[in-house]
Amino acid sequence: MDSRLLAPVPQGWSFQQAAAVSAGFLTAFYALWDLARVRPGQRVLIHAGTGGVGTAAVQLAKAWGLEVFATASPAKQHALRAMGVEESHIASTRDLAFCERFLAVTGGEGMDVVLNALAGEFTDASLRLLPRGGQFVEMGKTDIRNPEQVAEAYPGVVYQAFDLMDAGEPRIAEMFAELGPMFEAGTLVPPPVTCFELSQAVAALRYLQAARQVGKVV
Repeated sequence: MDSRLLAPVPQGWSFQQAAAVSAGFLTAFYALWDLARVRPGQRVLIHAGTGGVGTAAVQLAKAWGLEVFATASPAKQHALRAMGVEESHIASTRDLAFCERFLAVTGGEGMDVVLNALAGEFTDASLRLLPRGGQFVEMGKTDIRNPEQVAEAYPGVVYQAFDLMDAGEPRIAEMFAELGPMFEAGTLVPPPVTCFELSQAVAALRYLQAARQVGKVV
């Protein structure tokens, strides 16, 4: 293993918690800090805010002083409230009402940054939430758009699809070094974890496929 892709497990963590942190928090960090270049006071929409990357992104955005908006299925929205997301800043991933809801809440201004994990018409609705331009960071793999066509259709919108390993090993080592003290200080906490034994791999994948988890499945 390349040592730059490793970090010490903080004291008091289980191996399951440690396994649940790396990919989600590194992905959220890279998306928001490196690609979107977020600044305090900006509005950010985090889709699927109760997933592995979503729970990390909500925590990081709040730590960096952003105004957080998030979506989740109705059954999981309690987890967003528990993370301190305001009721008016929460909407469902099940329909497109989030677009009009968040435009209304922001007086038509919409977002500065969208961290997207949805597809199809949900992506279109999310792009409409950047009427003043802004950063659209796509971590999904099923509906990747052409950045030039997006910029033409939505003036001022910078569209970036990415993969965590685009960051490269040296940057991953730096991000790990920055995340460590944030966890030690309690600014960040590991996501909720649902554990399965290796012998239950089929059940674990079915659970994941049904999108029943909040946080990570280990």
